[in-house]
Amino acid sequence: EDEQIVAEIMRRRFFPDLITHKTWEGFHFAGHEIRITEATDCYGAVVWPSALVLCYFLETNSKQCNLVDKNVIEIGAGTGLVSIVASLLGAFVTATDLPELLGNLQHNVLQNTKGKCKHQPCVKELSWGIDLEKNFPRSSCHFDYIMAADVVYYHPFLDELLLTFDHLCKNDTVILWAMKFRLEKENQFVDRFQTLFDLEMISNFPSLNIALYKAMRKGRMKA
Repeated sequence: EDEQIVAEIMRRRFFPDLITHKTWEGFHFAGHEIRITEATDCYGAVVWPSALVLCYFLETNSKQCNLVDKNVIEIGAGTGLVSIVASLLGAFVTATDLPELLGNLQHNVLQNTKGKCKHQPCVKELSWGIDLEKNFPRSSCHFDYIMAADVVYYHPFLDELLLTFDHLCKNDTVILWAMKFRLEKENQFVDRFQTLFDLEMISNFPSLNIALYKAMRKGRMKA
């Protein structure tokens, strides 16, 4: 079953027939052909398999996870694929990443959503752990969903990432997080994450070493 679903997920990706001056990959999600411009010299400008897993879940679980008119923020949006799919499914999306990635992110989001979405998504800078209250004040920022794909890997900002989850998450916010398991240091982040949030694995793909989680603040999952 794992291999069958993974094969279906990977079939959503396609490549241009002709080589062009601009590198891009294509994807089929939410009834649309999505073209993503990538840059292979930067981790944040490449579509990783975890993003495909999350997009597939959003599309195939649109009844249980109805995004229409929901307020969604994606952290570490990278190329913007997850934000684009969430937008095409009816959400009002804020796609965030580091300042040096915003140009490519903005290009992909506009190219794939303009005139196609109920709510036009916005792109905003978010450096984990920095100026969170200034840029995303708790009193006025409420997100129904926080989405993240492959934000946990070998980088020195895991403390800041956890702080960012904590700041953005209200009592009724749902976190959808796709994670590829790599080294023990990164895996320990899951234990630390669970000191603040209840965590439920909703999909597991051993052949990709990727798990998809749903999380809420402690004590809120069953409620």
